[in-house]
Formats: sequence, structure tokens, C-alpha cells
Amino acid sequence: MILYDTKYLQLKSTPSKTGKEWVYAHRPNASDVVVILPVINNKQILFLKEERPPLQAEGIAKYCIGIPAGLVGDERKGESIEDAIRAELLEEAGLKADNIHIMTHRAASSAGCVSETITIAIAEIKEYKIVEKPVDDGGVIRERMLIDIDKIPDWLKEREAAGDALTMSTLAALYFFMVTKGERV
Repeated sequence: MILYDTKYLQLKSTPSKTGKEWVYAHRPNASDVVVILPVINNKQILFLKEERPPLQAEGIAKYCIGIPAGLVGDERKGESIEDAIRAELLEEAGLKADNIHIMTHRAASSAGCVSETITIAIAEIKEYKIVEKPVDDGGVIRERMLIDIDKIPDWLKEREAAGDALTMSTLAALYFFMVTKGERV
């Protein structure tokens, strides 16, 4: 049952196994979310410093550290996951991938709270060359940062110590990058 409805988000309820009402959020305008880890020349990763209103509204963090991501099919009807990966990488980073490796489909971001699932991909980019001016996504993206791969663990700790939130999708993408390093073709 739909309890609250907007173009981009619905609040819905469904009965749980105990018969009690389970309330969750749902995106009516997208079939999936893609999250892309841009790996530049196997030496650096591109991160985004973002302002996310829910984190700010609750006093959790002014900024969060993420990577390019977006909804599948919200603006481009009938879009495939691969097309969405390429489009979001171009829009948010201005980059084109030489190779894309999908690491997982249907990763649940918070399965008890939202119906949204995520496809995580690694985008191999041989040369850091902006091919199209990236968008700021309505003011959300504040900065793009290239970080050397060997410095990422310390850099993430520094960002967290500075009060930034780290997105789980970014951490999951980094996990897949580290465990598959050298195994991707």
C-alpha cells in the first residue's frame, strides 16, 4: 500500500510475517541504482565530495565521500544497466571508461528500510582526460578528488576524522576492487 507518493520517492507498507505493518521507502521512477568506481591507470581512484541533505538535516555530516552513481531509467526510459553506468560516469566525472566490470547486481543498501538495490561496477580508465564537462548534480557534488590507490585507507580515515560520512556503496566498490585486483581482464 502506498502511504505517501512523490515523483521520486514513495513511502509504502506491506504486512510482515507477524502481520504487523512494515513501512519502507521505494523509488517508483527507477529500476536500479548504478555505482561506479573510476580507476585511473590502475594508480588512482576518483572520489566525489558531496553535500547530501538528509545527512545535513539530521546533523550527521556536512559532506560525504562517494563515487559516481545514479538511477537506472529515471531520465532515459528503457536504459540498460551498462548504458546507465556509462552515462553516469560521463555526467558526474566527465570520463569515458575503457573497460567496465560489473561486480554485483542487486546489492541491498538498507534492506529493512528501502527496496532499492545497487549494481556496483569498476570502470577502468587508461588516461584521466575530461571528455565532457561534468555536472554538479544540482549542487550535490562539491569536489572531485583523485587519490592514489595506496593512500586510500589513510585518506578515508582522515576524511572520517574530519567529520565526513563515507557511503557504503563506495566502501563496497573499494572492497570489490581490492579483492579482484589483478583478476579483471
